[in-house]
Amino acid sequence: MNKPDLVLFDCDGVLVDSEHITSSVLQDDLARHGLIIPNAEIDALFVGGTMAGVMHTARSMGATLSDDWLDHIYGRVFLALGEQCKPIPGIEGVLDALDRAQIPYAIGSNGPLAKMDVTLGCTGLWSRFEGRVYSAHDCAASKPAPDVYLKAAADAGIAPTRCAVIEDSATGARAGVAAGMPVFGYARGGSREKLAPHCIALFDDMSQLAGLLGL
Repeated sequence: MNKPDLVLFDCDGVLVDSEHITSSVLQDDLARHGLIIPNAEIDALFVGGTMAGVMHTARSMGATLSDDWLDHIYGRVFLALGEQCKPIPGIEGVLDALDRAQIPYAIGSNGPLAKMDVTLGCTGLWSRFEGRVYSAHDCAASKPAPDVYLKAAADAGIAPTRCAVIEDSATGARAGVAAGMPVFGYARGGSREKLAPHCIALFDDMSQLAGLLGL
């Protein structure tokens, strides 16, 4: 594609290296509540979704979770993220390239704003996105629905077809496609096969993204 007029980033796993931290906390906490999930399955079950979705799925699998579990797990996750979260290697170079090209960018995430306050704050990325951070918690539906990406594009006054979405999960990539936006898949680990059907290009190193965007 030609240079986009707006680049929309997922947050977890694209801007901040947070998903392995969250998965570890979830695995430990669910084990305490009677549900043992192997390492190989935890990401496949939960990456790209919402904590409410985790709660529903975990209960269906036998976890004994109280009605206030979401408050409990967010507290544990936020603490771990604040101590351990780092930016995805190379992401600041991508943002620098977008700034040089005068192309605006924003975030569209299934995570709550409170979580992004933590992850973007401790990684030093908050100032680069302030005022352009969108959470599906503030929309009618979360990804794979397109709502959060359509909201970001509408607020910027840019047509969906002129946006580019950067995602690392099939759930998020499907949201971009549903919004009518070309999706670039950040494929690390075993995510390539799941991303491929929804993306116009895949990459596994952030240093490749600027070239894919035509910068």
